[in-house]
Amino acid sequence: MTAQARPFLVLCLMSFLLQPQDAQDPEVVQYIFRRFQMLEQGLEKCRQDTRAYIQEFQEFSKKVSADLERCHLYKTEYKSEVDHLGGRVERAQREIDYLEYIRTSETCIEEDKMMMEKQIKDSEEEQKVRTLLNTSCDNMLTGIKSMKIVKTTKDTHGCWMKDISNDSAKIYFLSGSRNNTIWEFANMKAFMEGKPTPRKLVLMLSWQGTGQVVYQGFLFFHSHGTPNEIIKYNLQKKSVEDRMLLPGSHGIPVYQHTPWTHIDLAVDEHGLWAIHRELDHLIITKIDPETMAVEHSWTSFCSSRDAEAAFLLCGVLYVVYSRGRQSSRIINCVYDVLGTINKQDIPTLVFPRRQRVHSMIHYNPQEKHLYSWNDGSQIIYKLQTKRKQAGP
Repeated sequence: MTAQARPFLVLCLMSFLLQPQDAQDPEVVQYIFRRFQMLEQGLEKCRQDTRAYIQEFQEFSKKVSADLERCHLYKTEYKSEVDHLGGRVERAQREIDYLEYIRTSETCIEEDKMMMEKQIKDSEEEQKVRTLLNTSCDNMLTGIKSMKIVKTTKDTHGCWMKDISNDSAKIYFLSGSRNNTIWEFANMKAFMEGKPTPRKLVLMLSWQGTGQVVYQGFLFFHSHGTPNEIIKYNLQKKSVEDRMLLPGSHGIPVYQHTPWTHIDLAVDEHGLWAIHRELDHLIITKIDPETMAVEHSWTSFCSSRDAEAAFLLCGVLYVVYSRGRQSSRIINCVYDVLGTINKQDIPTLVFPRRQRVHSMIHYNPQEKHLYSWNDGSQIIYKLQTKRKQAGP
C-alpha cells in the first residue's frame, strides 16, 4: 500500500466505523490512523517473515536434494564395492577349498608315508629283537611240578642262586634286603650242611632289595641309596667292574607285596634282564652284561598290583600274584617279548601252597628250576615246559 492511499483508506474506514459526531474528532482519527499503521507494519513483517521462511525452505530443499543425490551416488558406489568384495571373497573361498584339497591330499600322502615308515620300523624292530634273542630257546612254562626246601634260615628276606653261565656248583647266599656281605658255598651240599666254612665277601657298597643275580662270574645288584644304579661286581677280584643307570627306573617298588625290591634282575637263556616298574606296568629291559648298555626295553601289560615276584624263561615274563597270606600263589600274567605264545595255550600256573610271600624267585636256565626264598626257607621248584605255539 502506497503512502498516498493510506489517508484515503483511513477516511473511508472512519466514515463507515465512526458515528458522525466522532468523525470530526482529530484525536480519534489519529488513534485509528496509528492503529492502522501498526496493523500495516505487522502485515509487512509477516510478509517478510514468510518470504524468509520460503527462501530458507527452498535452500533446505536444495540441500536435501543434493544430499539425496550424494546418497544415491554413495549407494551406487557401495553396491559396486560390495559386489566387488563378494567376488573377491568367492575367489578366496575357491582358493581356500583348493588349498584344503591339496593339504588333505598331502596329509593323506604323509599319513600313508608315516604308516609305511612305521611298518618298516616295526619290521626292523622285530628283526632286531629276533637277532638280539638269537638262541634256539622256544620253550614255555606249563606247570610247577614240585618243590624242595633246601634249607631254612632265620632271615625272612634274602636271595640265593648259582652262577648261571658257568658250570660251577657254587652257591651264593645274600641275606636281607639291604646288606653288603655275600657267602659263597662250594656246592649245594656245603650250603645245606654249612661246612666247609663258606667264603665271605664284603662289598664296599650295599645292595637294595632281593633282586640280585650272579652271571658270568659277576654279581649284579641294585645299589642301595640310588634310584636306578646297577653295579657289576667282580667276585674273583672283589672289586666293582662297571656300573650303569637303568633308564625308566625311578626307585619305586617293582611288586606290591615285596616293596623292598626296586629293580629285580633276572637271567634266562637270552642273558641278563632287569624288571622294573613304570606307573602300574612292569617294564623289562635287556642288558648287555659286557658293556652294561641297554639293548632293548618292553612295556608289558602285567600289573605290579598284588604281585610279589617275577622271572623270565626263554624271553617270556611270568609274574606271580597273591591276594593274601592264605591265598595261593598264581602266575596270572604272561608276557612274551616276541609275541609267539598263543594266549589260549597258557595254562593256569599255581605254586605249591606256602603261607608267606616269596622274597625272590629266580629262574636257572641250566637246571630248568626256580630258586626262591620264602619266609626264611630256600626252595627249589621243578618246572614242566613245552614248545611254544605261535600266537594268532
